[in-house]
Amino acid sequence: MVFIKSLIFVILVPGIVVFYIPYEIVASSLDIKFRIGSLRLTAVFPWLLGISAVLWCVWDFIFKGIGTPAPIDPPKKLVVAGLYQVVRNPMYVGVLLVLSGHVLWFQSFFLLLYAVGLFVVFHLWVVFYEEPALQKKFGDSYSSYLQKVPRWIPRKSGPS
Repeated sequence: MVFIKSLIFVILVPGIVVFYIPYEIVASSLDIKFRIGSLRLTAVFPWLLGISAVLWCVWDFIFKGIGTPAPIDPPKKLVVAGLYQVVRNPMYVGVLLVLSGHVLWFQSFFLLLYAVGLFVVFHLWVVFYEEPALQKKFGDSYSSYLQKVPRWIPRKSGPS
């Protein structure tokens, strides 16, 4: 059942944010295009990385966190494995990677603005809602996790 709920969440929420809204932006006659030539083909890389990251995170939420990515049925256990060892918000990073691929492919200025705006919304959501809620739910284990893993950008590996 957790798998079905997660699948519905992924189709609805990231699906709308990453596919439906960008399609509407690109289909708009008001959109402003920029030209990047053959660099456009590099869109495949952020698409693959982003989609893989989102799916990996959903998998970890289901099987390691015993829950879903949906705020109404969150994981029962703190997920600190997989991509969550690299950054604290890999699902959001995955969504932004897919959007960056769209920006490259469609060469859309408004899509770029949408991606930047979405990052701001994600950041504010994480700082003012998710992190305080996770701190309250998981206590010291989350505090330790905050000290070890950066929010958005992976640290350079190697000895500290």
